[in-house]
Amino acid sequence: MTGKTFAKTVGGGFVVADADCASIATPEDLTEEQRMIAETTETFVDRDVLPHDERLEKLDYELTVKLMRKAGELGLLGADVPEEYGGLGLDKISSALISERLSRAASFALSIGAHVGIGTLPIVYFGSQAQKQRYLPDLASGRRIAAYCLTEPSSGSDALGARTTARLADDGSHYVLSGTKQFITNAGFADLFIVYAKVDGLHFSTFIVERAMEGVSVGPEEKKMGIKGSSTRPLVLEDVKVPVDNLLWEVGKGHLIAFNILNIGRFKLAVGCLGGAKEAIALSAKYANERVQFGKPISAFPLVGKKLAEMNTRAYVLESVIYRTAGLIDSGLSEIDHASPASGVHSAKAIAEYAIECSINKVFGSEALDFIADEGVQIHGGYGYIQEYKIERIYRDSRINRIFEGTNEINRLLIPGTLVKRALKGQLPLLQKAQALQGELLQLVPGRTFEGTLEEETHLTAMAKNIFLMAGAGAVQRFGPRLEEEQEALTALADMLIQLYAMESAVLRAKKQLASKGEERAALAVAMTRAFAHDAFGQIEALAKETLSAVDTGDSLRTQLSALKKLTRRSPVDTVALKRQIAAAVIREEGYIS
Repeated sequence: MTGKTFAKTVGGGFVVADADCASIATPEDLTEEQRMIAETTETFVDRDVLPHDERLEKLDYELTVKLMRKAGELGLLGADVPEEYGGLGLDKISSALISERLSRAASFALSIGAHVGIGTLPIVYFGSQAQKQRYLPDLASGRRIAAYCLTEPSSGSDALGARTTARLADDGSHYVLSGTKQFITNAGFADLFIVYAKVDGLHFSTFIVERAMEGVSVGPEEKKMGIKGSSTRPLVLEDVKVPVDNLLWEVGKGHLIAFNILNIGRFKLAVGCLGGAKEAIALSAKYANERVQFGKPISAFPLVGKKLAEMNTRAYVLESVIYRTAGLIDSGLSEIDHASPASGVHSAKAIAEYAIECSINKVFGSEALDFIADEGVQIHGGYGYIQEYKIERIYRDSRINRIFEGTNEINRLLIPGTLVKRALKGQLPLLQKAQALQGELLQLVPGRTFEGTLEEETHLTAMAKNIFLMAGAGAVQRFGPRLEEEQEALTALADMLIQLYAMESAVLRAKKQLASKGEERAALAVAMTRAFAHDAFGQIEALAKETLSAVDTGDSLRTQLSALKKLTRRSPVDTVALKRQIAAAVIREEGYIS
């Protein structure tokens, strides 16, 4: 571990409880050691990777593996591997710094990300002592490269519908695996495959399969829209004999491994999106300053400035969301003894605790990067469509993120679905809070005035929570057990939660910056937070109206909308002025600024 430990909170608890800014992790909390880790990663990318960018983009396996081993020598592959197994055993904030800084390496960053994340973590969290001792030192050093094999030709989002089978041999010494896995990152050169298969066609389980095992082969490279420098192939298993010692955890526990590893994968995907977003902002701001039209640089035009301001604001909010979530995950995983036989159970519980937050990171991060990349291309104009300019590649590469690690549609269904399940189990007082709110809304709510910096935005965050509780309670009462079938309502509730978590994360971070830096030095953070918070609140209000209209009619609906009006009272804010202030800073710095 390298950083401070932050307060442990209940997953999804941000909906019903207010957080204190001192209790959350932010980039401003980085230690000197963490900054050195980030600097080491940047140096590696600049010195060893980017000079070979063209070769890597043409899918040079030999070079990719060579550079991954170089990254292993620097410790960049072992951040999440405990020290006793040859890794560094870093916290998730330090690990996130590496992932973010690697993102400028484009497809190569994906090759590393698949290896250190979904490829290695199943063994870190769920492997036996023998498995950890056998495989983790090689994975941390890069002597072996890993791949994760869940998707099949007939099962993508429906992961449990997999058809790959595993049959225990009569003598009990090995399992026989047969089936095909699709879209496997690193398949062209991976040494180990984390494979999901159904024992006896029923029990979803996980196996460590070695490339050298007889019957293992890969299909041809997929011709992809983006991320062209990463290997993506099918994995074919034909009666592969896998020793029983290579069963990961227990028979029938594969779903717990798969879904919890995907939770971490979703978080790390958002981190990569942040790195891409910052690069796109820097490229766009520099181009806007250099491109002259009508006798002046296009950065001088307000509409170009507005784009840069909105790009930077979304990146700032995403960064706030990511560090807050990293602090939560660290708090859950910090007490796990990886040498304990029960480490798998404890790991699954700790990771699952923040499944909601991880899905929020994935959706918000991937869509923020898509927005930023799209606006970056627009600022570049026709040149943004030309491969010579990197913004074109960022645009193409970004599109996969809304599909990777569970589509954004699946994640949107998971976010409120998981929240409701936690409430029904008594883990979150959602229903109690919603009932108390109904009583409060019957009373006259007086208008309020706000004087302190971010006081109104703090109030809007509290009101956004009440709006969600009101809309969510209405949906639960109207649909009951059928709510999971009402996907339109679920996605509206998910979008409210996403905006709420993002809004609160930015407000808390900006308040923390205010406390440590003072009004003047935190002015930009305050401006971005205010602009985002008011835009997000408007979206939450619209989504609440949509949800209430879907669950109620007539006089009852009018009563609900009247109550909603009490919760959405606010004074208009001059976002044009705020965005001009933000734009000026981005244009001046020619890059992301917080």
